[in-house]
Amino acid sequence: MKKQAFGKSYAKIILFGEHSVVYNQPAIAIPLYSVDVNVEINKAVSGQTINCRYFDGPVEDMQDNLAGLKKLIYATLKKFSKQSESFEIKISSKLPAERGMGSSAATAVAVTRALFDYFDVHLNRDSLLEIADIEEKVTHGNPSGIDSATVSSDGGIWFIKGHENEQFNLNLPTSSLVIADSGIKGKTSEAVSLVARNLLDEPEKTKPLIKNLGEITNTAKEALTVSEPMLIGKLMDQAQKDLSALGVSNKTLDKMCAIAKTNGALGAKLTGSGLGGCMIALAPSQESAQKIATALRTKGATKTWIQTFKNYEFSMEESNGDAVK
Repeated sequence: MKKQAFGKSYAKIILFGEHSVVYNQPAIAIPLYSVDVNVEINKAVSGQTINCRYFDGPVEDMQDNLAGLKKLIYATLKKFSKQSESFEIKISSKLPAERGMGSSAATAVAVTRALFDYFDVHLNRDSLLEIADIEEKVTHGNPSGIDSATVSSDGGIWFIKGHENEQFNLNLPTSSLVIADSGIKGKTSEAVSLVARNLLDEPEKTKPLIKNLGEITNTAKEALTVSEPMLIGKLMDQAQKDLSALGVSNKTLDKMCAIAKTNGALGAKLTGSGLGGCMIALAPSQESAQKIATALRTKGATKTWIQTFKNYEFSMEESNGDAVK
């Protein structure tokens, strides 16, 4: 056991497959390395405490909105027979909550990694995802698993619900992805319920949209591996059209997609559940990405990030427009 331990994870962005993934279609997601969660655990004289943006105090007093994380911590302590161990956990997160970026999963993964590091126990990927799922089941009820799989990944994730997820390399050496926060909280449960109702009420309209989103995702995987940014952009536009037809976009997201396209994006779409949250745009270059991000902030985006694909290194753009490698 160590006196100090650390864990890290990242935000996630869904490139393709929103909503259709619920109905056994594939999805593609990537970790966003410029937006991370860092966890530090220090040995304490007594007690078990946690400090994060939502709570500061004893683990046993954590509020209902952190019930999943509390259950994860206790389950891990029980696994190691260390229920009486004294420590303090500090969580620092750059992820905005309720924006479809996997905030709860990223926290669960980082805390799990830190706990295993603290007790000096090897952690393989299967165990990591299994333990992180403890938190996700409490927070989201019946999670697909895509969030945990992506925030803990080193590259792109090919995901089909109920199947083993596949990690694959992205081959877009000159392109960049712009992510913009609409400033509106995402409404995951509402959006998922909306699509489910549409399937019941208007199956002749909704089923083809779900199928088409799956076909778009299949085509996108090949385009991502052989470096076809123009095709990927077109597929993003097609996906946004279908997601809008499903009813999960809104005027703000539609407007932001249009702004991105006007300023040089190859394609743009919402990411995540929709009805708020974030949108993404594919830029042909880093310079173009800066222009798109600036335009989006000027027109109301509360924050933007830029993710380059070159060797899947990252750069980050804060609200002042400065990119930092």
